[in-house]
Amino acid sequence: MIQNTKCECGHQNHVGTVLCESCGKPLFEDDETTPLEMRYDGVARRSQKENPGWLDQVWNFFSSVKIAIYLIIITLAGAALGTVFEQESMFLNFDPSTFYEEKYGTLGKIYYELGLSHTYESWWFITLLFMIGISLVVCSLDRVLPLYRALNKQQIRKHTQFLQRQKVSYTGQLPIFVSDEEHSEEAATAWVQAAAAKLKKHHYRVHTEGSALLAEKYRFSRWGPYINHIGLIIFLMAVLMRSLPGWNMDQHLAFPEGVPVKIPETSYYLKNEKFTLEFYKEEEMSEAFRAKQQAVPKVYETKAILYKCTADCDDPLKEPKLEEVYNQDILVNKPLDYKGFLAYQYDFTESPMLISVTPSLRNKQTGEVYGTMELSMSRPSDTYKVGPYTLNLKAYFPDFALDDKSMPMTKSNVPNVPAFIFSVTGPDMPKDGSNFIYFPRQIDKENFRQDVLNGELANKLELSVNSMEDVKLSNYVSYLNIRIDRALPYIWVGAAISMIGLVMGFYWHHRRIWLRIDKGQLVLGAHTNKNWFGIRKEVAQFLHKSGIEVDPKSLEAGVSKQ
Repeated sequence: MIQNTKCECGHQNHVGTVLCESCGKPLFEDDETTPLEMRYDGVARRSQKENPGWLDQVWNFFSSVKIAIYLIIITLAGAALGTVFEQESMFLNFDPSTFYEEKYGTLGKIYYELGLSHTYESWWFITLLFMIGISLVVCSLDRVLPLYRALNKQQIRKHTQFLQRQKVSYTGQLPIFVSDEEHSEEAATAWVQAAAAKLKKHHYRVHTEGSALLAEKYRFSRWGPYINHIGLIIFLMAVLMRSLPGWNMDQHLAFPEGVPVKIPETSYYLKNEKFTLEFYKEEEMSEAFRAKQQAVPKVYETKAILYKCTADCDDPLKEPKLEEVYNQDILVNKPLDYKGFLAYQYDFTESPMLISVTPSLRNKQTGEVYGTMELSMSRPSDTYKVGPYTLNLKAYFPDFALDDKSMPMTKSNVPNVPAFIFSVTGPDMPKDGSNFIYFPRQIDKENFRQDVLNGELANKLELSVNSMEDVKLSNYVSYLNIRIDRALPYIWVGAAISMIGLVMGFYWHHRRIWLRIDKGQLVLGAHTNKNWFGIRKEVAQFLHKSGIEVDPKSLEAGVSKQ
């Protein structure tokens, strides 16, 4: 790396700079016929630092465009692998550990064991996205700061070598100047002012300094790639934020009728107040459906109420306090929409399920009814007071079964076979109470022999419902696709900013023209970041209007000299 950073013009340059930041003269000896390297106007980048430390080496790694391309290719390859078979998030109520092997054989088993069945949520995929984001930030900073330093304080009078070694260059004698040096300088200044007026008509911003001129236009296009990078960084950050709790959800949940169901990772509860199912009549169906003799749903609708939990939200022993915030009937393609919370109608099943029962406690010998109690299948109370008796809930098994040691257990949290074990205290009861097991469903009472389990207490007390009016059932289970994507607006913002950067970079080109006149000799240099044919043509037109005829093809470094 270059150590001598002081130019003959007296300007002290930053270490690593290859062109003088003031006059543009090359700071080292090389082939004087080759065009100059004008990237960042020769200003050194941090990644070009000599003897880098470990922090500089990390910076150099992420500032490499080659590394960024490798990361993008690896990420795209990983994303492609995630499309070979279905992702786990596409299914509802299935066991991925057996699904892939059963459907795709050994290849499916390997696919699952490698973790490709949840590619887009995997740690390695998120790490790749994070590394691409870091690379975008470092690449941008490593280049935008030198570029800003080069463009922000441009010297108007550039060194002759700088001008003649531009890709577009012209050197020639202007015959209008007299030999007298004083008048020649005045004529040169007047010629430059006239040239400035011509360039302004081509939308150039012109700066003059005596017999020297700097004209440029569309400088803003140089920031296009970095604005594009800003948009991509916002886009990637929004994608990564989807992995944060509450920022993104795409789940299929079951909602039995009449039961508020908590939405995971949120403070919302959604209740399926009533599910309506309507079938097509036979005269409304086509011949093909009539031939199948199959009922076809016409409308299935969930009357939904959305609640927000205000207290006791995470206490499993307490009933949460819910406040209604929104209600809507959910139809296919007509989701519930509340502040970014979306609930789509996905499916339904006809699955009768107990929600609550209101049995009566009576004396089995006299028939006297002491009172009633409401038993919820989701959150039963700890204590029930019925007449002179107190029933303390000792255990609740929503899906009652016996394990290998004949001990009670529950197979799930769905009330398929609900069973309650109470400790009953009151008249003619032991001081510490008597155990009483209660099965709300008659078939379960018979299968598990409730009266035998309760022993002598079964001859004294009976807990049973009087009619179906005391039973609250859920006839249907509505399956809703719950979607929350708080990152989506940021994704759109990032995409829009990125598109603005692309448009700036593609449709406008930064053009600069320098010229100086010394003793009647005109030296002109021009540079653009794109479309060299266009700037050669524009310079040729400018020279033509100034009385100098030149072929645009000849405007190359070291060619156009007269």
